[in-house]
Amino acid sequence: MEKTGRKFRILFSKFIEESSASIKIAYFAIMTALSVIGNTVLEVRMFDVQFSLTIVISVLCGIVLGGVGGFAACVLGDFIGWLINSFGQLYMPWVSLSTGMIAFISGVVFNNGDNSKLSVVYLKTAIVCVATFLICTVAINSTGFYFYNKNLGFSTAVMNYVDDKFGGRTSYFAYLAYRLIFKGQIWNSVANYALLFVFLPILSKVKPLNRFFL
Repeated sequence: MEKTGRKFRILFSKFIEESSASIKIAYFAIMTALSVIGNTVLEVRMFDVQFSLTIVISVLCGIVLGGVGGFAACVLGDFIGWLINSFGQLYMPWVSLSTGMIAFISGVVFNNGDNSKLSVVYLKTAIVCVATFLICTVAINSTGFYFYNKNLGFSTAVMNYVDDKFGGRTSYFAYLAYRLIFKGQIWNSVANYALLFVFLPILSKVKPLNRFFL
């Protein structure tokens, strides 16, 4: 599909499209492995709060591989990560979907248009942060956990929090507040987005890493 005389990339990045089959496979394997590491080694749980670099890694997957390529790598990486380190929990497909969509959104945003100016890189980073938070963290991830926990029955911790803060039943927005604020997921997101604002502008200017932004 063409857009204003420039190819609109939704499947793969320019770098991946122009690479040989062996390089395509190698980069897909590398980014999938990085996603697995992000879901195992780089994930820390402190009591009921979880911290990870999943957002940063998913964004990088999208930039390097492109929208669909990054999506596939992150979904596969999350599934393999669950097989390695499930913490005794069932596989939750909405978690894989949310990480995959982070990569997809990032891939589409960064692999279209001009990235030569730092101001554009910062603007695209801001767009990715807002879009992935609303679509992936809230609409997909948190919604999935809401219906999952509603079906099983909300824990005592959830019900006590909702009763204390909202004084009523556990609605979707009350659960969202519990997950984002009480469980600290919003701070995990903020930390990841801060890292993106620091490192993406640097990567876009440092050779040979800037090849993925051209």
